[in-house]
Amino acid sequence: MTVDHETQPSPAADAAAVRPLTFVVGTGRSGSTALSRILHRHPEVLSLNELFASLSGDEALPPEPLTGEEFWRTILAAPNHFFDGLTRSGVPLPEFLYNRRPGRFSAETTGIPALCLMVLPQLTDRVDATFDALAREFRELPRQPVPRLYEALFAMLSKRFGGRAVIERSGYSLQSVPALRAAFPHARFVHLFRDGPDCAVSMSRHIGYRSIAVLRTIFARTGVDGLGDLTPEVVRTLPPDLAAVLDERFDPALLWERPMPVTDFAALWSELVAEGVRLLNQLPPERHTGLSYEELLRDPRGQLTRLARFVGVTPRPEWLTESSAMLDDARTGAARQLPAEQRAMLRDLCAPGMRALGRVG
Repeated sequence: MTVDHETQPSPAADAAAVRPLTFVVGTGRSGSTALSRILHRHPEVLSLNELFASLSGDEALPPEPLTGEEFWRTILAAPNHFFDGLTRSGVPLPEFLYNRRPGRFSAETTGIPALCLMVLPQLTDRVDATFDALAREFRELPRQPVPRLYEALFAMLSKRFGGRAVIERSGYSLQSVPALRAAFPHARFVHLFRDGPDCAVSMSRHIGYRSIAVLRTIFARTGVDGLGDLTPEVVRTLPPDLAAVLDERFDPALLWERPMPVTDFAALWSELVAEGVRLLNQLPPERHTGLSYEELLRDPRGQLTRLARFVGVTPRPEWLTESSAMLDDARTGAARQLPAEQRAMLRDLCAPGMRALGRVG
């Protein structure tokens, strides 16, 4: 980890500088966490791990300008209440890095600020101190469009931790492409994807994706678009086993023991990928590229060289060597362990997504 040695606020002009920006998007469960760790080790990259996934949905990019203090208080420092509920209920996501080395914030009491949950712990051991220093800097920033405030955040973090190119990577992010493109028209996009059946199996075993499946059921039943629309009146219309997942604390069995066939996740994967490819294809060709997890494992040096050039950094030989050693191909082929009939069902359900990727005829 990099330790934060910066103690003085950075000038507003530096904070407002526009930096090369790339978003790594995908369904999740596609090797993206490993890719974040690899990018973090590149000296020219500021790797932002799960920034937008940490924030509270549509509230992350409000249309009206905010002061720096308002942006900090309502977006970056605000806890993600659903994520805190998972932690209080004993089922925190493995990706919640703050929980591994907690500081003064707690899901039980204060709530864990969004920026502390997964972003800052990858960058520094001094999460709370860095959080406080950033808060002081944001209080000095005038009212301005929210994308400019994000660019101020990127500049502040780059000054502390290095990296002239900013790469944000969040799981389950394909649906965010239009909003991110509108907010950051200069950004590039990398679509990280994985074999559909393998990804579906991984999703079915991950508490985060089991909670996503339940939330999608809740949204479908209530007709709302996001957690912010689930008023108490709306929640009261839900059956008890669904409403309870939205409580401050709930029985983990509601997620782990709820019937969720792996075929449901195959259909979800295919839906997300087909729509994501359609959205990405609306971008200029030079603004997006694909990256296959399986090809990354087979040819790490070649694929990472291509990725580095796309995001605008040097594919340094020592970085390529170190990164290649970090990749583990033991995670591939999970679907091959299933019975033949189930494998065939997964292949059929994933076929639309695989065709969108150009992977099957």
